[in-house]
Amino acid sequence: MKETVLDVLMYLFENYQHGEFSDTDNQDTLRDELTAAGFPLDEVDHAFTWLEGLSEQRQLPLDFSAGRSMRLYAREELAKLSPECRGFLLNLEQLGILDSVNREVVIDRLMAFNNEIDLERVKWVCLLVLINQPEAEEAFEHVEDLVYYQGDYLH
Repeated sequence: MKETVLDVLMYLFENYQHGEFSDTDNQDTLRDELTAAGFPLDEVDHAFTWLEGLSEQRQLPLDFSAGRSMRLYAREELAKLSPECRGFLLNLEQLGILDSVNREVVIDRLMAFNNEIDLERVKWVCLLVLINQPEAEEAFEHVEDLVYYQGDYLH
């Protein structure tokens, strides 16, 4: 079975406390544990790079408070994100689960993957982005329900 970066990230999310996998001092220990669990070292390294990118995105001074705006996708984003994935993100934003800043972080982190993006991956990335956001507990819980219980995001 081909393990991917998202598989490593999902494993970290499900088996470790957030502080354990986001702490750079702990990465060597986690790297050893993940490779012992069967994940390829290159995918583990990519996962830690992905998490570092997420941390960097959190620190960017993004401000979309000027009002409601429409997101126009770049050609590369359109090629990688299906209409279903884009619709899901739009719906989360319309429901107030994702704000425009978190949407941009989600899109950036999705574009960082080398493999195909499907709706399940989008849900997981939303979850991983929201767990890193202060004051996003309620939004996190909504997306967690979608990930674990296959909730219908249209209602």
